[in-house]
Amino acid sequence: MATIRTAHTVWEGELIKGSGTVTFDSSGMPEQPVSWASRAEQANGKTSPEELIAGAHSACFSMALSHALTGAGNPPTRLETKADVTFQPGEGITGIHLTVRGEVPGLDADGFQVAAEDAKKNCPVSQALTGTTITLTAELA
Repeated sequence: MATIRTAHTVWEGELIKGSGTVTFDSSGMPEQPVSWASRAEQANGKTSPEELIAGAHSACFSMALSHALTGAGNPPTRLETKADVTFQPGEGITGIHLTVRGEVPGLDADGFQVAAEDAKKNCPVSQALTGTTITLTAELA
């Protein structure tokens, strides 16, 4: 059964001087302010589309990797994933780098790397971002 998750943004003003608020309708998470400056300069307590993508990608990748490792008989104790989304004004998102550190009893570094590469390729967020270069660093704790 398909699920739908919803968020919406109300933006006021022009791009450079304007600002908005992202509301997470499905989860009820607190609203987050967003602005051009938080996207192209310093965050200063506001979010950006790229930070939201980074959160979605790190969560999706972690779920995909956990599922794959468990299915192969090596359930992880812990996975810590960071997603760095690079935004270049005038060009857009120019790349995403995933860094994962895992505690996986009974699995060697090569096996972890193979599983991580597979998760990078197959997690739904990676697949949605196929026009973007996605790189990966994977290591066991």
